[in-house]
Amino acid sequence: MPKTRTKYVCQQCGMESPGYYGRCPDCGTWGSMVETVERGEQRSTMVTPHAGSPSVTGPVRLGDITTDDQRRIPVSIDEFNRVLGGGLVPGSLVLIGGDPGIGKSTLLLQVSSLHSAQQGRVLYVSAEESPHQIKLRADRLGAMAEDLMVFGETDLNEVLTQIDQVQPGLVVIDSIQTVFLPELQSAAGSVSQVRECTSRLMHMAKQSGIPVMIVGHVTKEGTIAGPRVLEHTVDAVLYLEGDRYHQYRILRAVKNRFGSTDEVGVFEMLDAGMREVANPSMAFLQERSGNAAGSAVSVPLEGTRPILIEVQALTAATAYGNPRRTSNGFDVNRLQMLIAVLQQRVGYNLGTYDVFVNVVGGLRVAEPAVDLGVIAAIASSHANRPVDRHTVLVGEVGLSGELRSVSQLERRLNEASKLGFTRAIIPATGPRGASSGQSDLELLRMATAREAIDACLTVSPRAASA
Repeated sequence: MPKTRTKYVCQQCGMESPGYYGRCPDCGTWGSMVETVERGEQRSTMVTPHAGSPSVTGPVRLGDITTDDQRRIPVSIDEFNRVLGGGLVPGSLVLIGGDPGIGKSTLLLQVSSLHSAQQGRVLYVSAEESPHQIKLRADRLGAMAEDLMVFGETDLNEVLTQIDQVQPGLVVIDSIQTVFLPELQSAAGSVSQVRECTSRLMHMAKQSGIPVMIVGHVTKEGTIAGPRVLEHTVDAVLYLEGDRYHQYRILRAVKNRFGSTDEVGVFEMLDAGMREVANPSMAFLQERSGNAAGSAVSVPLEGTRPILIEVQALTAATAYGNPRRTSNGFDVNRLQMLIAVLQQRVGYNLGTYDVFVNVVGGLRVAEPAVDLGVIAAIASSHANRPVDRHTVLVGEVGLSGELRSVSQLERRLNEASKLGFTRAIIPATGPRGASSGQSDLELLRMATAREAIDACLTVSPRAASA
């Protein structure tokens, strides 16, 4: 009989130990060590060569390598293309994660259908749903391309065999946690299975030049389930974010070996599937109320795209000893810093008030350029004076209350001008050339946060009626 051995494997980092630990000695995660039985003779990390794969050669000079056959394969959805950096690279392995029900399978089925209609055959491997369930979703989405082939299988060896026979132009695996290799004794979704299945898919993609997209489950902490080696192995990691109770979805790259990780794609979830949003700024501002206190508009830069967003704030007298600081879509630690600046440098007494900040539309903003918009919204709510509805605020706020310049200011102002804004409050230290071509946009250059808040707040409706 084959010799077997028992070991304990951490489900987060993949550390192996002959004995059990309540807390992983490597990554420090509690309760992540799982007992695994392994047969020594059947465990192998060798990958079966893919049919038609190029022969292995020795080292070659860098200048002798040709890239004519390695051009990017365009994806028919422009927002998806933007996040990938211009299209799929032949032989690349792309991991797509997101919360359950966020729309990963829907988006990939649409991508597969459009890709097969324009680029050639696509093999969609469904390890979680039956082909009949995929057909029902395809009927609803209108994704009935002729060369879209569906294969319901969990055995990765069978999947690789079908790839050899079908020779598709794109492979989609939904999902990596549900496929398995029979020669490994561990269950599907375990560290050894996920690591080995990803490794074999990577070797197949590199040897054949077929791009592969795999879906990864997400833990309750919001990260890809399984060992961290999964994210290290693949070429690109994309996250589909958003509130499942709202219609907008954000596709963001956190790793991309062939492009930038700063680009985002914006989609709207409809009954007919994902629809790309060509003008996210207009979509995020379409329900904005122009005369409500506690609302301000800022312009963060997501990669090369400026997006106008509405920042809402609410201040209320606290009922507890410690006031609450809550944010949705904005870093709570930076929010606490901006509140401290408002108290010490601007003169707003917020020590006994709860402060709530929300970025409308489900977008998560981390750029310091929205600092001025956040403090303006908080000051507006606290003073009950609305921000001028035609004013946009751009600038980073320092600890001494000064306004600091931001990058690519002219591009942000151009976007604001297109949507009908007539005034912009920007840092005084910004580049003077930013006003070129902005004849209809009045620029107010302010040195401090106090000056900017005084300039953007309008007269209170109560005071005007008195």
